Amino acid sequence: MALIDRLVDTILLSDFPTDRPALTRHVKKVLATEAPLANARVVEGVVDSLIGLGPLERLLREPDVTDVLVNSPSDVWVERGGRLERTAVSFGDGEAVIAAVERVIAPLGLRIDRASPMVDARLADGSRLHAIIPPAAVDHPIVAVRRFIPQAEDLGALVELGSVTPDQAEQLSSVVEERKNLVVSGGTGSGKTTLLNVLSALVDEGERVVVVEDASELRLRGHVVRLEGRPPNSEGAGAITLRQLIRSALRLRPDRIVVGEVRGPEALDLVNALNTGHSGSMSTLHANSPAEALWRLESLALSGAGNLSSSAVRSQIHSAIDVVIQVERDGGRRRVAAIEHRRGRP
Repeated sequence: MALIDRLVDTILLSDFPTDRPALTRHVKKVLATEAPLANARVVEGVVDSLIGLGPLERLLREPDVTDVLVNSPSDVWVERGGRLERTAVSFGDGEAVIAAVERVIAPLGLRIDRASPMVDARLADGSRLHAIIPPAAVDHPIVAVRRFIPQAEDLGALVELGSVTPDQAEQLSSVVEERKNLVVSGGTGSGKTTLLNVLSALVDEGERVVVVEDASELRLRGHVVRLEGRPPNSEGAGAITLRQLIRSALRLRPDRIVVGEVRGPEALDLVNALNTGHSGSMSTLHANSPAEALWRLESLALSGAGNLSSSAVRSQIHSAIDVVIQVERDGGRRRVAAIEHRRGRP
């Protein structure tokens, strides 16, 4: 570690490239003079310390790691197979953690400091980063990275994994084919995005699909138009909300609308869109059961409903949503727990 720190300090005093291949070549040249016996792991450690998320980069290269969690400079965890494991990876201090975050968010026009101590960002590979620093984080800077990992491509693959039963696969295929509006609900890391990706792949390629996401994670095929929200920049301006994007989506002649995740007042705009002829649309929602999904959708819609009554919003949701698919994580396995179809009037 001392060797890597010394080499990093040396390189920081000179002009050096910031793309990984060129920086790797540059580091090797420096090592030829400064530490000719250094091995490839030292090269990798120096490069990781100069770009990206520093020592976390090694963890992010491991194919079975789905989440990387920094609780303090010396307390770093990963999730593998649905289970949390503490690692030996560490930062020198809290300032090193903040510097690593700043390196990856600066090109995105974002900032993190005492005046703005939280940031949410999508990294170049599609992974999501959320960081909180003091004073919002009481003891140490906190970082969570949810990796984007290619998942199963079709229902057959999910059946093989045990995430979907053959009967459920048949039901889900029919739901998409019959153009029913659906919501996939579940907890964090339960596989909502994976299932939505699989279901959207069943849409006929001749249909025009407009995808709206807070951060682009869906990988749809066919006639697809993708829209992505954006948080405010470092001056607090330039935000693009999901409400704006859903309204824009309606002007783009969609056959179906897919909203990556509903988490705010855009729920009302989605419900309105589903009630205006865009059958077969899809979205996801955080909830613990199909019933709770509808209650939460109602609460979110009411937050943007203005003078609409709860009964009016509930009636619109009942007309808009045909099927709620509940997914859950059972240990390290993600599975479809329930497929609930609309019944009667609310």
